[in-house]
Amino acid sequence: MRISIITVCYNSTKTIAHTLRSVREQTHADIEHIVVDGGSKDNTLEVVAAEGAHVSKLVSERDNGIYDAMNKGIALASGEIVGFINADDFYASPGVLADVATAFEKSGADCCYGDLCYVSQIDPTRTVRYWRSADFVPGSFEKGWCPPHPTFFVRRSAYQRLGGFDLSFKIAADFELMVRYLEVAGITRCYIRTVLVKMRLGGTTNRSLSNIFKQNAEIRRALSKHGLRSSLLSYMLNKLVLRAIQFVRRPA
Repeated sequence: MRISIITVCYNSTKTIAHTLRSVREQTHADIEHIVVDGGSKDNTLEVVAAEGAHVSKLVSERDNGIYDAMNKGIALASGEIVGFINADDFYASPGVLADVATAFEKSGADCCYGDLCYVSQIDPTRTVRYWRSADFVPGSFEKGWCPPHPTFFVRRSAYQRLGGFDLSFKIAADFELMVRYLEVAGITRCYIRTVLVKMRLGGTTNRSLSNIFKQNAEIRRALSKHGLRSSLLSYMLNKLVLRAIQFVRRPA
């Protein structure tokens, strides 16, 4: 089973080497690693050249944002399964993609996802937040739940059938896509009960209060777009509780 992994990057000199090594060290036998660069002005491409001998396809050109770059990656993918690992993320262990392949083979599902740890930028061995997911139950998105997108692996046939990221969403197109796939289309899914990805704190969404507000506004728009309704107060309270738990709970 070929797995296509897409890394979207822009001016990522400081972290992308770790990401590239994380993919290169995976034990799964058939991996296609696609790097989509937004025309970096720093030394990102030099790092890719030095650390990315395993990279199958590299594109470097201006794009219309991260989700446009992700759509480009999907269009280039040839694997049966498609996943994303961004330039400041890395896999929790060398066996992650082998576990993902096994989950697809055993379940026959259209998608699978797992848990994610947010780690310190200074010390990526230190877990700051633990995002433990759960089995999907219809209506969960209206209550503030969603799986961590970096752990969300999907059959390429589902992307061909249901479409990629909606570029009208600038900061929450991943949420909209998962709502569309899970709540609306009802694709089959498999929850892998372990940490698959580690993400450095300080990503685009959580970089400022302004971005957090913008993301939540887009999330509400995504729910409305697909005919899902929830009380703003109830949604925010549920999300705050789920977020607070992430700071207290730790992986087993």
